Amino acid sequence: MNEEDTAAVYQRAYDSKEFHELRSRLARFVIPVSVAFLTWYVLYVLLATYAHDFMSQKLFGNINVALVMGLGQFVTTFAITWAYVRFANTTIDPMATELREHIEGELKDGEAGK
Repeated sequence: MNEEDTAAVYQRAYDSKEFHELRSRLARFVIPVSVAFLTWYVLYVLLATYAHDFMSQKLFGNINVALVMGLGQFVTTFAITWAYVRFANTTIDPMATELREHIEGELKDGEAGK
């Protein structure tokens, strides 16, 4: 199989509805989660910068709002990571595997036809 044939196989895969569905599903997860997390992070930074009185309010003992929100950033990061891994394992990876196997099959068939 020459370069042009190989390129044509990949172009067909790129143009396929399966590839566009894969990209669409990934974007429907990644974009809203990214916007939500960045909003949460920017809110934390702005409050830490401009709302000293609010952030220094004690919730219990020596634990204040700033500490809880700061630790919340870590909790949110781990929660998003867990959710993405679960989403990728159950949705994205099976679709990508199927698409890859289809491409590899076409490439193999092209080699066999030589």
